[in-house]
Amino acid sequence: MRKAVVLYICLLLSVWVEAHTMPSVLSQVKDTAACRRWVESRLSEMTLKQKIGQLFIHTVDPVTAPRNKAQIRKAIEEYGLGGLLFAKGRIDQQVQLTNLAQQWSRIPLLITFDGEWGLAMRLKDTPEFPKNRILGCVQDDSLIYRYGREVARQLREIGVQVNFAPVADVDNNPGNPVINTRSFGSNPKEVARKVIAYARGLEDGGVLAVCKHFPGHGDTDVDSHKALPVLPFDRARMDSIELYPFRRAIDAGVSGMMVGHLQVPELEEKPASISSDIITTMLQDEFHFSGLVFTDALEMRGIRQADDVCAQALLAGNDLLLAPRNLKREMTGVMNAIKKGLLTEEVITEKCRKVLTFKYALGLSQRPVVDEKDLKSRIRIPETDSLLLALDKAAVTVLKDSLEMLPLELALSGNVLLSISPSIVDSYPFYNGLQESITINWVHARVDSLQSIRKRLRTAQQVIVALHQKDYESYVPFLQELAADKPLVVVSFVPQEDLKTMLPVLQHASAVVQAHVGTEAVQRYVAKVMTGRDKVTGRLSVGIPGWCQAGVGITIDPDCPYLYTPEDFGMDSRILARIDTIAQEGIDAQAYPGCHVLILKDGYPVYNKCFGTFTYDGSRKVKENDLYDLASLSKVTGTLLAVMKLYDEGKFGLTDRVSQYLPMLEDTRKSRITVQDLLFHESGLPAYWAFYKEAIDSKSCKGGLFRKKYDRYHTLQVDENLYACTGFVYKKEWVSSVRTGKYVLPLSDSLYLNADFRKEINRQLADIPLKRHSYRYSCLNFMLLKELVESVAGVALDVYLDSVFYKPMGLVHTAYNPLHRFDKSQIVPTAAEDFLRRTELQGYVNDEIAAFMGGVSGNAGLFSTAHDVGAVFQMLLDRGVYGGHRYLSRATCDLFITLQSEESRRGLGFDKPDTGHPEHSPCAAEAPQGVFGHTGFTGTCAWADPENDLVFVFLSNRTYPRAFNHKNLTKLNIRTRMQQAMYQSIKR
Repeated sequence: MRKAVVLYICLLLSVWVEAHTMPSVLSQVKDTAACRRWVESRLSEMTLKQKIGQLFIHTVDPVTAPRNKAQIRKAIEEYGLGGLLFAKGRIDQQVQLTNLAQQWSRIPLLITFDGEWGLAMRLKDTPEFPKNRILGCVQDDSLIYRYGREVARQLREIGVQVNFAPVADVDNNPGNPVINTRSFGSNPKEVARKVIAYARGLEDGGVLAVCKHFPGHGDTDVDSHKALPVLPFDRARMDSIELYPFRRAIDAGVSGMMVGHLQVPELEEKPASISSDIITTMLQDEFHFSGLVFTDALEMRGIRQADDVCAQALLAGNDLLLAPRNLKREMTGVMNAIKKGLLTEEVITEKCRKVLTFKYALGLSQRPVVDEKDLKSRIRIPETDSLLLALDKAAVTVLKDSLEMLPLELALSGNVLLSISPSIVDSYPFYNGLQESITINWVHARVDSLQSIRKRLRTAQQVIVALHQKDYESYVPFLQELAADKPLVVVSFVPQEDLKTMLPVLQHASAVVQAHVGTEAVQRYVAKVMTGRDKVTGRLSVGIPGWCQAGVGITIDPDCPYLYTPEDFGMDSRILARIDTIAQEGIDAQAYPGCHVLILKDGYPVYNKCFGTFTYDGSRKVKENDLYDLASLSKVTGTLLAVMKLYDEGKFGLTDRVSQYLPMLEDTRKSRITVQDLLFHESGLPAYWAFYKEAIDSKSCKGGLFRKKYDRYHTLQVDENLYACTGFVYKKEWVSSVRTGKYVLPLSDSLYLNADFRKEINRQLADIPLKRHSYRYSCLNFMLLKELVESVAGVALDVYLDSVFYKPMGLVHTAYNPLHRFDKSQIVPTAAEDFLRRTELQGYVNDEIAAFMGGVSGNAGLFSTAHDVGAVFQMLLDRGVYGGHRYLSRATCDLFITLQSEESRRGLGFDKPDTGHPEHSPCAAEAPQGVFGHTGFTGTCAWADPENDLVFVFLSNRTYPRAFNHKNLTKLNIRTRMQQAMYQSIKR
C-alpha cells in the first residue's frame, strides 16, 4: 500500500523515478494538483537557458556594498539562477541580500546554507551548537531531532530553505584533515541514527536536509577542497561502513544528497560527483533515492580541473550544480553538450521540473519576504539556550571509573580540587557545585607553584583534576605521580582531540569524565553528576587512540541507589516504602493513571519514584523528566516567586493598592484592593469567572451553554448534574481553526485564539462585581498578581520567571506553553477535553482561564517535573539560596513563608496546614504549623517543612480523562497519607 501511494504521488507530480520511500519534503505537499499546475505553468514559460539556470546554485558574499549587489543581481537576471549559497558573513546583511535577490528573481530562489552545526558555522553572533563529534555522544536521539527542528526554525527566520547537512561520513580515520569533528562518530550505525534524527528535525521544520558527502568522505587523508581523495575499498567494505548511513537516511526519507569529489576506483575511475555509475546506477537506481542530488562545490580543487564539469555532472545524474567557478563558461558548456547530443533538452526539463517541485514543497510558489527586524532576538530565544544546555549535558561521558568512585562518597573528607585553567575567577562553578554536597578544598594551578601544589595535596584522600585549557603538558609528569599515589578523578572541560598528551594520566587515573565544554551550566551539571544528584548517559562517539574505543561510557543514573540512604538522614526506609503501596492503591482505584513522588531531606532526595503510565490504557510509563501540568501549584512556583522578587527589590509594598500599578482598576470598586489582599485571597473577588463565554456565539447554544439535565442539545457531561452544549460555535472575531494574523494563541492543535482576547479578559476582570472583603479562595486574585508583575517588571510573566529564576537555577524542565520547547511525548496528558478544546490536552494547559490567556496566567499554566518543583521549594526552604546563588533575601523568604492570615489558614500566597481542623487540612495531621506549599486541580501538590527540612512533591494527572468522575485522589487521601508516612519515618 505504501509503495502504491508513493508511486501514485510520484506520477501525479511527474516525478522522475520510482521510490521506495518518498522524500520527506515532498510528502508534506497537501495539494498535489496545485503543485503540478504551478510547476507546469512555470515550465511552459521558460526557455531552455532559463531551465538550465534553475539547476545552478551560485555562491555569493553576504556583503551589502553596491558593487556586490550589482553582481548578484546581474547573475540572477542574466542566468535565471535556481538558488544562492552565501559565504561567511553577518546575519543582517545576508537577510537584506536574500530579500533583494528574491525580488530580482523571476522564480523564487532556493536559498541554501552550509550549516552543519547551525547558523554559527557561517554567520557571526548566532547560537553556536556543539560540533557533530560531541553530538555523537548523545544517546537520546529525540534531542538530536529537537536540535534539527531548532536549526530549521532559525534558518527559516533568515529565509533559508536548504541546509547542506547532516554530514553522514563515518569518522574512522584519525588522520582525516577535513571531516573529523564534523562527523557524528566512527560507528556507522550510530552515525546513521544521528543523521536520521537531525535530518527529520530539519525537514519537519520546513528545511530540506542534504546528506553529505556521498559515497563517504570519512576514511580519507586528503582534503577534497585541495585535491582529489581516493577511497581504495571494495564494495563489501563500503556497504558496511561508508555507505551504511546514507542508505539508512534514504530509507528514512531524506530529501537531499550531496555527492563528494571522491575517487572510488572499485566503482569508477571518474570522481564520484561526475560518475553516472555512482550517482545514477548506485544512488538512484540501486538505492532508490528520488530526492534532489547536489554536487559538492564545483570550485573545489578536487574537481575543478575537469573539462565541462557542469555538463558532466548533469550527465552523471546530479540535479543541482553547486558553486561553479565561472557561470558563463559552465552554462555555455551545458548548452554545447545539448547541441552535441550528450545531453538532451528533455533531461534538462525533467531536472528543472524536479527542482520546481521541491521549490513548491518548500513554500516557494509565493515570493518570500524575510522580516529584517529584531533578527538576533528572533534567532536566539529562551528555548534555544535550553536546548543548547540539554545537548551539552547529554554529551557528557564518564569514560572510566575503575574504583567505582562515582558518585563520590559524600561523607569523605580530604577532597581536593586541582584546576588547570588559564584565568583566575572569584566564582568557580565546578567548585561551587561540588561544595554543595561535599567538603572540598580548591587549589589553582595558575596561582600555586608546583612545590606548593605538592604540599597542599600531600594529605588529600582523593584529588579531582579539572582541565580547562589545552596547554597542560607541564603538569603531566606530576599528575602521573599523583595517580599512582592516590585516587585521582580527571574531569576534562576541553575537546576530546586536545587530550592526546594527557594519555599517560588518563590511563592511570581512577576515573575520567569527558565534558567537552566548560560553560558554567555544564560545570554545575558535572558537579551534580559526580555527587549523585544528576544522571549521565553519554557514550564516546570516536575513540581516543591508544586508550579507549568508541562507544565507551558509564551510566550514572539517579534511579540507581545513591551512596546514602534515608537512614543517613534519620529516616526509616521501611516506613517510607509504604508510599509505594499508597501510590499503587491510587492507580488501582483510578485516582490517577500515574504519578511521581519526590521527598527531599536536608536537600537530598530520600524518596524518588515514578508510578504508572500516562493514561489508563497506555503503555508509556511515567519517567522522572516527564512534565506535568501543575495547575494551581503554578501560583507558588511561578507567579508568587515573581511577586516575592519584586517585593524584595522594593518595587511595591504589601499594603500598596494594586490600582497604583494597574490603571484598569482605577475608578472601580477594586481600586482599594492591596497586594496583601490578593495574596491572602481576601479581595472580595468571586471564586471563579467563565471568561471564555465571551468567545462563544451564544446564539449557537440552544437552551444555553449548560443544563443540569441531559437533553438532545446538552449531551456532554462536564460535572455531576451538569451537561454542556457541544454544538456551539466560537465567534469568528475571537477563534479560528487556522493560525493566521492575530490568531496566534493555540488553544489546541486546531484552534487558535485572537491575541486581543487577553485584553478582553482583563476588561472583564476589571468589571467583575466584588463581594464582601473576606476570605474566598479565587484564581482571579493571582490573575491580578500576574498583571501587577508584568506592569512593574515591564516584561511578560513567563519571560521574567525564566530569566530571573528558572534558567539561572538550571530548571530546564519548567515552562509555560511547553510545546514550544518539548515534544508531546515528554508531557503527561491532563484530559480528554470534549468541550472547549475538543481534543486530548497534552502540552496545552488544562485550566480554561490560563488557556484563554494564551497559556500564561497568574493562576495556572506552568508545566514542570517533580525535581524542578522540588528545587524551587528547596530554594525557599534555604531562605532564597540555591546552588550557591541567592535569588531572594532571607527576610523576604521569612516573611512570605511564615506570615498567616487572621481570617483563614492561608499564608502570603502559600497554603498552610489547618491545625485547628485537621480533617479539612490539605496536609497530614503530623505536619507542623510552619509548613507551606500549595495544591493543584490536576492532582499536584508541593509542601516544604522548615522545622524538619523536608520537601514533599506529588505530581499526577488525576483529571485524565475527565476530572468530574476521577475524585478518588481526595476521597482516598492519597497525598496526605503519603505525607503521613514521610513524617512517621522520621526517627525521634
